[in-house]
Amino acid sequence: MNTAEIQNIPGVPDYRCTAFAPRRSDYCLLIPVINEGSRILTELGRAQKAGIDRLVDIVPCDGGSTDGSMNPDTLQLYGVNTLLVKTGPGKQGAQLRMGLHFALALGYRGVLTIDGNNKDSIEDVPAFLAKLQEGYDFVQGSRFIRGGHAVNTPPLRFAAVRLIHAPIISAAAHQWFTDTTNAYRAYSREYLTHPEVRPLRDIFMGYELLAYLSIRATQLGLRACEVPVTRAYPASGKTPTKISGWKGNSELLKVLFAAAAGRYNP
Repeated sequence: MNTAEIQNIPGVPDYRCTAFAPRRSDYCLLIPVINEGSRILTELGRAQKAGIDRLVDIVPCDGGSTDGSMNPDTLQLYGVNTLLVKTGPGKQGAQLRMGLHFALALGYRGVLTIDGNNKDSIEDVPAFLAKLQEGYDFVQGSRFIRGGHAVNTPPLRFAAVRLIHAPIISAAAHQWFTDTTNAYRAYSREYLTHPEVRPLRDIFMGYELLAYLSIRATQLGLRACEVPVTRAYPASGKTPTKISGWKGNSELLKVLFAAAAGRYNP
């Protein structure tokens, strides 16, 4: 086990990197998490059962969990390659920047991302890899296209994505996307290192980076597509999400309009 402190890099939050194994793949799967408890462990178990840990290097990007779910000894049992723990400021966007910095520094050819709350079909990772290998630069997972499955999606969330978020993102990107709030995606190294993209900037603290990266690829003439995935919400009980209430949804809308207006472009 090798642990390093990454500090004072412009556009990158300070973080701690603990490697359990050397790089084994050309691709890594970043999983932003914070206090996901049994959900992330169940997700990692599904990935291991499907052999995903043999196709990509799995890298949880922890925002500072205190629930014991990011115990290094446990993560090694689930086939995790490296654990990143953010020690600097920021929320989801900072966790993603931490992961992207790690992935680009290690020379990965492509980066996949997925939420850590066990809602997404992590078994579909090979579909994303296939599109990256075909030369696509941005691959968006969608529950709404043929072959995808939207299970127990809250009606308000369904309407917001289909009637507001997806049309606005698609108009700005000049290409139709159907599931634009879905963080299950893949990016090529060429996209992430394009001089007119620059994802490693402190402006991306919350949800800004996801919206921005949905739009920027096709604006620059890069290739983008969607692949079918399943996103399943629990049939009962609390909905596992970081976006809830008036404040969370209003912040998401502000980010959406700012991204569409080009305010995050370098």
